[in-house]
Amino acid sequence: MSQAETVGPVGAVRSRNPLWTFGILRSELTTTLRRWRTLALLGVLAAVPVLIGIAVRIETGDGSSAGPGGGGGPAFLSQVTNNGLFLVFAALSVTLPVFLPMAVGVVAGDSIAGEAGAGTLRYLLVAPAGRTRLLLAKYASTLVFCLVATVVVAASALAVGALLFPVGEVTTISGTQIGFGEGLLRAGLIAVAVAASLIGFAALGLFISTLTGSGIAAMATTVGVLITVQILDSIPQLSGMHPYLFPHYWLSFADLLRDPVYWDDVVKNLGLQGLYAAVFGSAAWARFTAKDITA
Repeated sequence: MSQAETVGPVGAVRSRNPLWTFGILRSELTTTLRRWRTLALLGVLAAVPVLIGIAVRIETGDGSSAGPGGGGGPAFLSQVTNNGLFLVFAALSVTLPVFLPMAVGVVAGDSIAGEAGAGTLRYLLVAPAGRTRLLLAKYASTLVFCLVATVVVAASALAVGALLFPVGEVTTISGTQIGFGEGLLRAGLIAVAVAASLIGFAALGLFISTLTGSGIAAMATTVGVLITVQILDSIPQLSGMHPYLFPHYWLSFADLLRDPVYWDDVVKNLGLQGLYAAVFGSAAWARFTAKDITA
């Protein structure tokens, strides 16, 4: 038998098609994005900018300004009435600390544990799938969900902002003005940065998912870890450990709206997420490849 062939559990000869891995990924993506739970999560995320836009519209109906003054975080709300594009930045700053990571935590936590709880995991491991390729496909599908979820928030905010408020030149945090086209490019770059901010947490959720056979337990634990770490990141007395916590630089995407762009914290965030992805991705692989699959 050549190395390009393997024998399945019933003695059938199977070819190791190099496209098999992409087939696994396509199957995982289709399964993940077609689940009612996933669609419900995306629906909730899409509704957040709608609620923010309507609230700002109602609040500013008498001509008053919305939100606090300043330049970053929720202060983007103060710019929404002047330019609907700022609703994209405001919606991302509101959803990133809670809604987006919770949605990712549900998907990542359920990725392995959910299959084990449903009794389908061992069937997914039938040759020539393999544990490593299955784990990589699960993680890749979670990363795609991170991007899809972020794009859903940004697209919903852009549509609502353009519908309820005027759009035009964008005033950056630095006080300079850029054209609407460049503002859209900055919004796209910010959406990518927000999605990339979740890759470390996605790996953490995947690792937790390999520790249990209950999807609900894995999802609850992942979300619990998220809440705990965010509480730790908000305690001033623990400032020494803050730069090592995965959500610490999440809101650094606001620096992409400066002129010129301030990259320091953005790069730190990407490096930290890469470190978390490497550590917990390796831990997930070590756990999953040695795990006794009984369901």
